[in-house]
Amino acid sequence: MALITPRIAYFLVFMTSFIWGVEFVLVDLAIETLPTHTFNALRFLLAAVSLLPLLYFSKETLKPSQLRSLILASALLGFLLFIAFYTQTEGMRFTSVSNAGFITGLCVPLVSLLGVLFFKQASHLSVWVGVTLATIGLYFLTIGDAFVFNQGDALVFVCAVSFALHILLTGKFVEHLPVIHLSIIQLMAVAIYSAVASGISSEPSFYMTSQVAWHESLLQPIVLSAILIAGILGTAFAYWSQSVSQTLLAPHKVALIFASEPIFAHVSAWYFLDEHLGWLGLMGGALIILGMVISEMGDQQHPPKVNVLDQNSTL
Repeated sequence: MALITPRIAYFLVFMTSFIWGVEFVLVDLAIETLPTHTFNALRFLLAAVSLLPLLYFSKETLKPSQLRSLILASALLGFLLFIAFYTQTEGMRFTSVSNAGFITGLCVPLVSLLGVLFFKQASHLSVWVGVTLATIGLYFLTIGDAFVFNQGDALVFVCAVSFALHILLTGKFVEHLPVIHLSIIQLMAVAIYSAVASGISSEPSFYMTSQVAWHESLLQPIVLSAILIAGILGTAFAYWSQSVSQTLLAPHKVALIFASEPIFAHVSAWYFLDEHLGWLGLMGGALIILGMVISEMGDQQHPPKVNVLDQNSTL
């Protein structure tokens, strides 16, 4: 028997934000050598396979009556992830990293907004105050006074909408579907979508030259390490932890925690690359944290819960 508490759930989501923030540079370097669709196909395939042992250790059960719902839910969640990762990468070819970081972070207010529009999830005033502060903080942290809209920003906005819908729908599906099965099948779905897209795209599946064959490009240290780290930590752990945490945490709380990803990205850039935030960046990070605190302290609609898990549990 195991206990999942809100504290554990918060820790898991914060760890996911930390991993995403730190891995960004590594993935960005890897897709210079490996096309985006090919990288994502390998990344998500590895992620799905690496979660398979959890099925044995958790003894999570899947009822026959759940199979159809599980496949449909996983296919939909996987498609949203596929669209999000593709549009973000493509958008960054035309826009700046700062613009992409801010617009992707708009999934924070979009979760609350789309929750009201599509799922009638009314939020307490403190939630809207916290979301607003976090959004302003994202702007200061990633943009400052240099925001200029361009064609890539529209693609990245599609990414933000996809991430927001993924968070909202995950919160719905984990209420009645086994978490590990849902995580594995949706990750496998992304791998399949990416492999198909790689096959039909005008872009080659591998960047090959007369000096470097396709298998040699895969074995390059930067590519191999990016696939391993992004696949196991940034994908398998990340989306399993999101799913299991959303059995306790409301979608807007998960979105607010994900707003801390740029903070971790900037901290890692400061530590490894000696980059400095400046006072606007520091103020932005403080506003994001303040927004999380205000939202959590004032939200009385989602009191803390504890999940008691037995031998048929998800952990």
